[in-house]
Amino acid sequence: MLSGGAIDGDLGADHARILRDGGCSILYGAAAGEEARTHWFEPAWWQAQGRAVPAATGRGTTWFVGAPGSQWVLRHYWRGGRVARWIADHYLWTGLERARPFVEFRLTQRARSLGLPVPRAVAARVLRSGLTYTGDLITERLPAVPCSSLMARRALDAAGWRAVGACVARCHGAGLDHADLTLNNLLLGRDGTAHLIDLDRAVLRAPGRWALANLARLRRSLDKLTPDWTAADREAAWRELMAGYAYAAR
Repeated sequence: MLSGGAIDGDLGADHARILRDGGCSILYGAAAGEEARTHWFEPAWWQAQGRAVPAATGRGTTWFVGAPGSQWVLRHYWRGGRVARWIADHYLWTGLERARPFVEFRLTQRARSLGLPVPRAVAARVLRSGLTYTGDLITERLPAVPCSSLMARRALDAAGWRAVGACVARCHGAGLDHADLTLNNLLLGRDGTAHLIDLDRAVLRAPGRWALANLARLRRSLDKLTPDWTAADREAAWRELMAGYAYAAR
């Protein structure tokens, strides 16, 4: 049984509590709705309840879990790059507050407290084993679709592109430097609201040239995801995105 920890520092509307049991530590906030449970982080448990749907596949599956209308996104942390061939999901232990799930949880809460269009953090888990750890994060599921999916269906219109640009500008204006700003991590809802997800390795910092590097990454994403588009179509989409960015940045 996990034991309750003290309320941590001021994180805006959602204070956070840590539960510990040996090498297992869970950080959770008000969005959890109740005391966190270890099985929340186990896809097999959700599957046994008939309440798990794969959300994305790749190096590892991300899951939509919970009841329809009140779902969460469960994501395991996987290594990237060449090291992933030998170390799939273990990270060097340098302290609980430096563990990636805890860092992303706290940054996500901080971003929301600044009014940024990011999902609410629900809970983060770190499992330590000697000098390494593995981790998981749960966030709320937003009523929105990845822009990359809309692009594949040619369903992202000029207004949508401008909304995406405005979302990015809002985040940049608040100093949010996203480590992987791609159209897979930008979502658009039916109401025309855009959101930014996956804040792993993102940081809040003072204004600087990092924003231009973010935009360059985003443009490469657009080009990569549209191999069958004409150059004119790509340029038109980018112009609308940057028009939304410029308007929101004023």
